Amino acid sequence: MEISITVKQLGRKHPLLNEEKLSISSEEVHLPVENLIRLIVLQQVDSFNAKSFEQEDLDSIKTPREDYLNILTDTGKAGFGSIYNERRADPEKAQENAIQAFEDGLYAIFYGDEELKDLKQEIDLSQGRTFVFIRLTFLAGSYW
Repeated sequence: MEISITVKQLGRKHPLLNEEKLSISSEEVHLPVENLIRLIVLQQVDSFNAKSFEQEDLDSIKTPREDYLNILTDTGKAGFGSIYNERRADPEKAQENAIQAFEDGLYAIFYGDEELKDLKQEIDLSQGRTFVFIRLTFLAGSYW
């Protein structure tokens, strides 16, 4: 099943990730929020682990690709796509971390205009609305 996702951060004018279509491995139309998070994390971990870690594929001279400036203007990040940590991501650990981060309020999820607050809350994916993940940041300061 294909879903639309965008990622934002409070205080930024532009989203961190523009609307993107993700293909999750579920044909169910009604899912609890917890299962949705697990499916999205599993898809992202599989995508990350599919990237090449072979030493001969590394760009040792760090030359930019032809579309480098377009990538910079879209993401606002200068990088060459190199992966410096060669360890594979563990899907189970990543899923547990994502669930814990949701419970701790490190990010919020909206389905259209509706905020998803509970892991057991059912979502109707047949509506085709966009999921918005908002990364929340805490203010630094003292108690006084």
